[in-house]
Amino acid sequence: MKLHRNLVFATIDSLHLIFNENKQADKVLKNTLKRDKRWGARDRAFIAETTYDIVRWKRLYAEIAEVRKPFDRPNLFRLFAVWATLNGIKIPEWKQFEDTPTRRIKGRFDELSKIRKYRESIPDWLDELGQKELGKKWDREISALNELADVVLRVNTLKTTVENLQNELSDLDIETETLKGYPNALKLKERTNVFTTDAFKNGLFEVQDASSQKVAEILNPQPGERIVDACAGAGGKSLHIATLMQNKGQLIAMDIYENKLNELKRRARRNDIFNIETRVIESTKVIKKLADKADKVLIDAPCSGLGVLRRNPDSKWKLQPEFLDSIRATQKELLDSYSRMVKPGGQLLYATCSILPSENEVQIKEFLGREAGKNFTLIHDEKIMPSQSGFDGFYISLLQKKE
Repeated sequence: MKLHRNLVFATIDSLHLIFNENKQADKVLKNTLKRDKRWGARDRAFIAETTYDIVRWKRLYAEIAEVRKPFDRPNLFRLFAVWATLNGIKIPEWKQFEDTPTRRIKGRFDELSKIRKYRESIPDWLDELGQKELGKKWDREISALNELADVVLRVNTLKTTVENLQNELSDLDIETETLKGYPNALKLKERTNVFTTDAFKNGLFEVQDASSQKVAEILNPQPGERIVDACAGAGGKSLHIATLMQNKGQLIAMDIYENKLNELKRRARRNDIFNIETRVIESTKVIKKLADKADKVLIDAPCSGLGVLRRNPDSKWKLQPEFLDSIRATQKELLDSYSRMVKPGGQLLYATCSILPSENEVQIKEFLGREAGKNFTLIHDEKIMPSQSGFDGFYISLLQKKE
């Protein structure tokens, strides 16, 4: 592969914003890829994939390159040189790459690959936490979380079928495959930008990981029910729930951020979904008004996001131990508060995209032991581990409230 100067420089600029200005990787790349209209699909893919690769392996590459934060441009080029060397790409004779120690890079890689925190490129505290909570399982889970995530679509069955969408995408040379156990999912055989297709613009599908699709399936929403999605965000799971309800009944999508709910409204229009009502949580009044009135309540709780590191590799550098402490407290508060909306005989589903027991089964066990959870019974829980499923890490717990 020949390295092109403008693509390499665009990658370096993106890394500067992510590492030194703490910008979100996906937003940085969205802006970077708009920079030059002459870039084709391969050019854009090179910038995005190389940037994500260096973000994912930042600690390992920095250790090999012997550089430390803040990463000035010479240091960023050294990180890039490590990436190129380890991927078998010839380093060009540019002044930025003068005296690149290729042999030393490979030797340091072999040496550091024997130590997990370097091999998997994670902070010390996160490595210790994973070992503490998951024991021997941590090795294979953190390894799986460093693999490139698949692109999975969820078919909008209100507007098309899995087979019809598969054929429509195939006509565009976008090949997909069905997934056993995920009735409305299609996985791309090769990564491509599906957001520019008419199928997406016409609301025939959403991009949603297979594990995330499990949440609505386990909630099992029925037409005519009143369901509350209490932490709806931009509504990926709300849209799935509404689809399974066949637009019949009431889905109340709640969140503390109005801009996210506005995005949900926009997506719902594209999906031809009209049984969603959004409510901004500005005080406890919103919750109190719905006390004992919902057939089902989904708490898709804010969490560490460790289960989705494959698609958000920059989050492991932003995550801090004190955040985990505060998010666990938030999860506890949400369970105690939002569970009050479940009517007698109704169901509560608690989900996170984390693989840590302290955010998952421990939270549910403690909730069932508190006053707020005394009328609930655990009827099903599922831990989706990346190393076994090949998809995002998730925890899903379904509780029944006594009549």
